[in-house]
Amino acid sequence: MKEPMYHIALDDNEQSAVIQSLNDSRNARIAEGNPTDIYDDLILKFGNAPYRKVKVIERDRDNAR
Repeated sequence: MKEPMYHIALDDNEQSAVIQSLNDSRNARIAEGNPTDIYDDLILKFGNAPYRKVKVIERDRDNAR
């Protein structure tokens, strides 16, 4: 069975914050002597993610139902 894939929309600041958080977590794992393979892969995925122009529709959560 194929695993589901998730797509999220981030602006430049949000993408930078995600990469910085992943890097901080990676550095903490290095300090503990633990492997960092998953963090390395995620940093590369977020850093090399393609740019796509998307239409974003924002809804008020109270009136979304």
